[in-house]
Amino acid sequence: MAPPPPAPLPLAPPRRSTTALAFDALIWGGVAMLLIVSFKPAEIDKFPQLFTEAGRMQEFARGFFSPFTDPKAFMAADWGLYVGKMWQTIQMALWGTFLAIIVAIPLGLLGARNITPIWIQQPVRRVLDLIRSIPDLVVALIFITAVGLGPFAGVMALMFNTGGVLAKLFAEAVESIDKGPVEGVRATGAVKLQEVVWGVIPQVAPLWTSYALYRFESSSRSATVLGLIGAGGVGQVLLDSVNAFQYDQTGCIVLVIVVAVSLIDLLSQIIRTRLL
Repeated sequence: MAPPPPAPLPLAPPRRSTTALAFDALIWGGVAMLLIVSFKPAEIDKFPQLFTEAGRMQEFARGFFSPFTDPKAFMAADWGLYVGKMWQTIQMALWGTFLAIIVAIPLGLLGARNITPIWIQQPVRRVLDLIRSIPDLVVALIFITAVGLGPFAGVMALMFNTGGVLAKLFAEAVESIDKGPVEGVRATGAVKLQEVVWGVIPQVAPLWTSYALYRFESSSRSATVLGLIGAGGVGQVLLDSVNAFQYDQTGCIVLVIVVAVSLIDLLSQIIRTRLL
């Protein structure tokens, strides 16, 4: 009877080169140095105040959670106003995302290096970088100056920023497509537009939809912040309650926001599951 084969020797872990280890040490050392340098400018030394000033936080917490511990405070809240303003915020996010998709589709295609020449693709990508770098609040203030206070300024601000983000994501999705279907369409004598419509769009449509749904969730939260500067939605009543030290009403408004965003997230997950 032949002896059993010897047990295989355990594989040694791969050894990294000295250059790679030195580069890792440089990167992580740089991160550590940045943390040390930014300790004082970021006022991390104030961390103990979270405990020494705990009385103020407790006062806010008592008012904030009072609607959930006191039935009278819960019933006294103007739920109709809060839900109505939250619904306006969702409508702002819906229109802002819809308009952003219209803007992002052509920009995303023009910003993909496998669709357009570099002398078009690179300027488009730089424009998208510029759009994404401008904060929502600044854009909203610009539109408020142009059209006045109200939800329309918020919608346009959401369209501007979300359009830039979606266009970048759309372009990256296009750059990762399979070339086979595109070459098959091209072999039939199709022009460039037909290649895009029949070879590119069917491949990226599910992923584009997933990105759009995610940005709709984000826009629902962003629209709340835009309301703080008068761009409509629930943010204005949230700011009013904080300024008036009505922390019980603040808690009710935050509850409405949390429920609404959670429902939007759940619905988006269901839709994405069916698409992908």
